Amino acid sequence: MSLREQIVSRFARIGLREKLLFSMLAAVLFISVAIALVSRYILVSSLTHELEMRGKAIAHSVAERGGSYILDDKVPQLLTLIFDETRLRQRKNLVSYIFIENQQGRILAHTLTHNLPRDLLTNTIPPGKQESVKQVSLDGQEIYDLAAAINEGLYRIGTVHVGLNKSHIDSLVGKLRVAFLGFISAVIVITSLLSSWLSKYITKPVSDLTRLSDEISRGNFDIPVQIGPEEDWDSSQCPAFTNTDLPCWHFDQARSGETPTEEYRKCADCAFYRKHDGDEVVQLGDSFRNMVWSIKLYRRRLRESEEKYRSLFDSGPDPIFVVDCDTGEIRDANPRSVELYGYAKDQLLGMRFLDLGPEHNSECLTYFNEGGSGCVYFPKLLHYKQGGEPFFVNMHACPISYRGKHAIIIAVTDITELIEKDAQLIQAGKMKSLGEMSAGVAHEINQPLNAIKMGSEFLAMMEEESMEVPKAHFLEVVREISTQVDRASEIIKTLRSFGRKSDLIEEQVNLNQPILAVLSMLRRQFELDNIRFDLDLDDNLPAVLAHSNRLQQVVFNLVTNARDAINDASSAHDKESNRRIAIRTGTEGNLVYAEVEDTGAGIDQEDLNKVFEPFFTTKEAGQGMGLGLAITYGIVKDYGGEIRIHSEKEKGTVFRMEYPAAWARGGTKA
Repeated sequence: MSLREQIVSRFARIGLREKLLFSMLAAVLFISVAIALVSRYILVSSLTHELEMRGKAIAHSVAERGGSYILDDKVPQLLTLIFDETRLRQRKNLVSYIFIENQQGRILAHTLTHNLPRDLLTNTIPPGKQESVKQVSLDGQEIYDLAAAINEGLYRIGTVHVGLNKSHIDSLVGKLRVAFLGFISAVIVITSLLSSWLSKYITKPVSDLTRLSDEISRGNFDIPVQIGPEEDWDSSQCPAFTNTDLPCWHFDQARSGETPTEEYRKCADCAFYRKHDGDEVVQLGDSFRNMVWSIKLYRRRLRESEEKYRSLFDSGPDPIFVVDCDTGEIRDANPRSVELYGYAKDQLLGMRFLDLGPEHNSECLTYFNEGGSGCVYFPKLLHYKQGGEPFFVNMHACPISYRGKHAIIIAVTDITELIEKDAQLIQAGKMKSLGEMSAGVAHEINQPLNAIKMGSEFLAMMEEESMEVPKAHFLEVVREISTQVDRASEIIKTLRSFGRKSDLIEEQVNLNQPILAVLSMLRRQFELDNIRFDLDLDDNLPAVLAHSNRLQQVVFNLVTNARDAINDASSAHDKESNRRIAIRTGTEGNLVYAEVEDTGAGIDQEDLNKVFEPFFTTKEAGQGMGLGLAITYGIVKDYGGEIRIHSEKEKGTVFRMEYPAAWARGGTKA
């Protein structure tokens, strides 16, 4: 590391106060030294020049007055003249000697007490000049010798030499140097004191705020916040600090222009957000302190909010998962997830969410990976506990940002017990429906039994009478018996299918199949009641995800309701009345629909919104419990479908069921 880098590194490590102090001292010292050097140069030059000019003035004065004495050869007057000039005022310290020589170089007079050294005669005036300056030595001292010509008219008659003492000039310069050094020292001392005070004044608020920020960054929210000298503000006086649900008036609501309400009565005297009088440093301290207070206030709110939602997450009655949308891995799970699924917390973290529900969870992840937004509800999905035990859940998923990544928060509700209760209710409804179908079923089974009995008795009679039965006749009777056995077997199979409990796993069902199965059991009974069926079934229906026997119950409930409505509107013995039930199936886009239309009495408008409510019925007491349509509604909704009613009084009613096709089935927007 170079010297420059070392200096920069050390300078960077010292405090701001020292930097300001050293910087100001260095700047003042540099400026003072520069000014002193320039001033010294100017003053020394000026002083030296002034002394030289003074010496020249002495020389010219002697030359003017001594010219006549030289011509008259009056040496005593010359001596008196030069001695007077030497002793005049302060000149005795400045002038070392004065001597005069004539044109031939003979010394006429001098002020020395000994013989004139020959070295002093070396300063001659060049031709065409009137004066000359040369530094010479006299008795070990440096002398400035100033030579000036003595003229009489156009002719030079002699030369006067004035010796200026260089040590006297140097002493004056030394005194000037000491004065400047004293001035610079005084400036440095005063500047040091002012710089120290100023740097402390500037850095004190910054140091206090830095200490405050460090404490808050460590999570110490209880540190007192000093607002000014001898001023300490209690944060408990702030309504927004003690009540985190209340916004800070100065920070959040002051710009709205609203009048402060009663809960903000203390905000007018808030020590924060109130500017103190002072310069920019004070204003900076106020602004920075306000910022620190805002950070303290809202970090406290953030911490309380995090604690609140973490407690809600951990104490939730249902399992909650946070799933990484990109990898499908579980990033967080609450204790209820551990309890329900049987995995330890560390086993759940990092597990693929698909492993909990391979059949259905992929739909959720695919929806959000393809850009789906908003919350989505997935009803009645199959999940598995540790060990492979299946159970049913409702799943509610919403997109979130978790630690900077796209994630999903998924709430799961265990509905296994609810489904079992629902299945029991549906099964009870089936048993009731089987009871209602018993008469028709008995009639349907009685017909093939009668045919079988007649055929078997015919063959027995022919055998007893030893009568030969033609082979063709025999085969015809046997085939008819076999046909009737198949017919009875199909009726029993349909009854068994209708009466058994539904499987947990949905299957692909053609909507026409449960319709035809129900009609195979009821058609004859309805025809005896003078009710005819008009079928318009689409042969190319796409399959729906459902349970065939539960759809049979839906069709049975709607058809029996239609029969009751027709019986309310007309009598079975009225040959003129239109007693018909029309059943239609078809598709519209992604939906598969089935409509059951009757020619009954219709439904009152005020009852249209109540028909699917449990225990609602318009029948007389003992004629029904009002659960048929409620069960129908629940079954349709379980398969992601909708059921609608259109009814006109005295004209009839249409029930329309719509199911999503199996290939379009998925979650629903919450």
